[in-house]
Amino acid sequence: MGETTANVAEVPLGTRHEVSGGAMLLHRSGTGGPPVVFLAGGGMFGLYYWNVHNLVAEFTTSVIYDRLGLGWSDVVDLPRSGTQVTDDLHELLRVAAVPGPYVLVGHSLGGLYARLYAKRFPDEVAGLVLLDPTHEDIVDYLPEEKAQRLRDSNTDDPFPPEQLDAMRTAYRTTFGRALADWPTEIREPLLDQGFSSENYRQSLREPMNLPRLFGEVRDAGPDPDVPLILLSAMGTDTFAEELVPPEARTSAAESQQAKHRLYTDVTAALPRAEVRRLDDAGHSGIAWLRPDAVVQAIRDTLSR
Repeated sequence: MGETTANVAEVPLGTRHEVSGGAMLLHRSGTGGPPVVFLAGGGMFGLYYWNVHNLVAEFTTSVIYDRLGLGWSDVVDLPRSGTQVTDDLHELLRVAAVPGPYVLVGHSLGGLYARLYAKRFPDEVAGLVLLDPTHEDIVDYLPEEKAQRLRDSNTDDPFPPEQLDAMRTAYRTTFGRALADWPTEIREPLLDQGFSSENYRQSLREPMNLPRLFGEVRDAGPDPDVPLILLSAMGTDTFAEELVPPEARTSAAESQQAKHRLYTDVTAALPRAEVRRLDDAGHSGIAWLRPDAVVQAIRDTLSR
């Protein structure tokens, strides 16, 4: 299929490639292989990983992209199934002529998608780096109240418009502060795109089908035997903390401990996996606060 060069007035970096579901934005830098492909967290865009992408491009090909329905890719109804998301990426990499096998770097929800991709296309994956990933077994580790909330996930819009606007404004300020030292030509289009009214609502829709996604990942069979490094963010999530009430923070700390127990169990059961604990970064900002740890994990995965 064809490709469309991005309008630089609207898209800071990348090329839009036509796939079955619409046009998807992909940007690559660097040379060599295996290529490293970043899978963004839920509701996030590839460009949010611009800093680590640039560092990885110094020693191999690095790819960031936007899933359909998000960023500068075409608008589609969200949420989408894990099969659709991984099929989209599979087709995009082929159409964009990015040769495998790949090291997939998945953050949060992107970590779940990365593992599903590896299960479905094992011959195309050379390794996995998971940044505080979502995992289908988390409901077995969380305090019951939080676990039940996950089981009850639905696809209804959870917030009224006035609450949504307040959240959008607060998050834009917080993310703007986090990316303050990024080049203006990268940061401002990213914030404009990410926190427009409709795009922000879309970003909240993406993870609304977690119970179904968990089922898809379980049904896809065992994880392939590839090198896997999992970074567990055990520090304070400074980007989220200022946006939640104080009474919610104790619950967040409990969930964090539960998550780390899960990660330890998961990696212990896989022959070439390890978990690395980061006490100075939280979930949302792991790639912004500890790009060195992310890049080291990628280097170590490539060397194996």
